Amino acid sequence: MNTFTKAAFAAFMSAGIAHAHDYTIADVTITHPMTFETAKAVNVAGGYMTLENNGDTDDKLIEVRVATIPHVELHLSETDANGVARMTKQDGIPVPAGETVVLKPGGLHVMFMGLNGDPFELGEEIPATLVFEQAGEVEVIFNVEERSTHDHSGMDHSGHKMSD
Repeated sequence: MNTFTKAAFAAFMSAGIAHAHDYTIADVTITHPMTFETAKAVNVAGGYMTLENNGDTDDKLIEVRVATIPHVELHLSETDANGVARMTKQDGIPVPAGETVVLKPGGLHVMFMGLNGDPFELGEEIPATLVFEQAGEVEVIFNVEERSTHDHSGMDHSGHKMSD
């Protein structure tokens, strides 16, 4: 590896390390909770992460609490055969024993609602409490990241109809 390649590799690795953050409670590992920066006019944002259940007992993410956000729900976005996107509130997100569940744009996600002109800004950290049915509560940080660094196939929540 030449000097430039080594420097580029080191920069890449340190950038990845700066963004990657994991938490563990009981048998559940939470990897890289994050959200995207938002425009000032946007009132909602999605939260994403990976949940891995390393145990022998099923668990379920039943709540996410954020002191600074008036309303937080668990949602599923689905697109039907006609291309119509629909978002539905979930009573929880099952995390079966021995399995990994990915919360991502266009699928299961946390819905932060009521931003009320206080946008998520690049580099901001959103402290939250994840509540699991079996594992209990764990404090995490959702990093606010730049949308352009991620897959653009996800969904923009600003125009979605939300139903229970």
